[in-house]
Amino acid sequence: MKKITSINPVNGSAVGEVSASSPSEIIEKVKQAHAVKAEWNSLGIKKRIKILQPLEDLFKEKQHEIALLTTKEIGKPISESLSDFDGDFIYLNDFLTNGAKYIKDEVIFRESNAIHRIMHEPRGVAACIAPWNYPFGNFIWSVIPNLIVGNTVVFKHSEECPIVAKVLEEVVLSLKGLPEGVFSAIYGDSEEGALLAAQQVDMIWFTGSSSVGRKLAAIAGSKQIKAVLELGGSNPAIILEGESIDDHIEKIYRGRFTNCGQVCDAIKRVLVHQSLFEQFVATLARRVEKIQIGDPSSSETELGPLVSMRQLKTLESQVNDALVKGATLITGGWQPRGFSGAYYAPTILTNIKNNMRIWQEEVFGPVLPIVSFETDEDAIHMANDTPYGLGAVIFSKNIERARYLASRIDAGCIDINNGSHWQPGTPFGGYKASGMGREHGKHGFQELCQIKVVAEG
Repeated sequence: MKKITSINPVNGSAVGEVSASSPSEIIEKVKQAHAVKAEWNSLGIKKRIKILQPLEDLFKEKQHEIALLTTKEIGKPISESLSDFDGDFIYLNDFLTNGAKYIKDEVIFRESNAIHRIMHEPRGVAACIAPWNYPFGNFIWSVIPNLIVGNTVVFKHSEECPIVAKVLEEVVLSLKGLPEGVFSAIYGDSEEGALLAAQQVDMIWFTGSSSVGRKLAAIAGSKQIKAVLELGGSNPAIILEGESIDDHIEKIYRGRFTNCGQVCDAIKRVLVHQSLFEQFVATLARRVEKIQIGDPSSSETELGPLVSMRQLKTLESQVNDALVKGATLITGGWQPRGFSGAYYAPTILTNIKNNMRIWQEEVFGPVLPIVSFETDEDAIHMANDTPYGLGAVIFSKNIERARYLASRIDAGCIDINNGSHWQPGTPFGGYKASGMGREHGKHGFQELCQIKVVAEG
């Protein structure tokens, strides 16, 4: 029987092991989800939410356990693993509180005796496949909205965090009144994920790499089913002239190096007006060199290891490619001494060319290329010079100028100055290789539904 072993990236030790789901198990769980979908839908959204409501308290009872396992499995500093729950519970509470409002019937036409009404109905069985970088948050985002709208869910978490996934499954299955088969989990790697997607499911929800997302989109297209895909990013941060560097250093630092830089929506490139370039590079380098690298189980640690040695090798090859092609190393670019695991020092690079992998690929680690620009059109061109289009950040005292740049950037979520799109009612998703569809709020919930028009006259 195939086993999935969770490896602690700090030292390579085994955290635990689970059995991968067999093909027959996957087929059976999809079959059960189909068998119960009519019953789950017929309960109505208010009864579904009532059944799901206790999850908030159940997960709060388990949050310390989940945080510790997250730190062990993926190397996230314990301070981040714990603080993630603050935002995750805001989203969970919003979904449970506002889910019915997000998909309520809408009257779109009324004239004399004619009334046209939009109804939002569940699609059926949703195959939900989540990544490892925010194990609890990605579970909440994928599973809970689908269950609320009336879809049944077969869920697969990443092979990097199977022990956390087991705990999450146990909590959901402990709910009183949840019909058997409404939620089930499978375990495995890409092989099991592909097999799940190939079953007769009614939609695919996926967060992860753009390469895998394209494969899942092809599967969905071949079956003419819905795919909601939140994929990679290479977000630019643009700093216009006249800005105070000190006002923005911390946001850029957090935006790049949180979770060891392993965030799809992270700042991954900084574009700085040439008048501020040298000052910005020097200031950020001083801030980065103060970061506390260490054992992620310590509350003092700010930067732990990457999720795996495989991820470390990918990052090293991207940085080496840049250096060979002429990039300048400002700080970092090495594995910290005294650490045997998947550690990589926070790294800043300049003298960047657009043929470098760190410019054209998603960089999932603590590496930041910085480039200068002269005109707004230069900044727009460089911001859009990427296969990705998830997000961007613009810093400018001239709000009209910032809005103009935002209108020209091909990205789904753009923050200006201290703005943040991270609100549960705000749709999240990207352009180009960054995905299809949106998550969260009214727009995200409606992605999970079929739209039915009932025209009375």
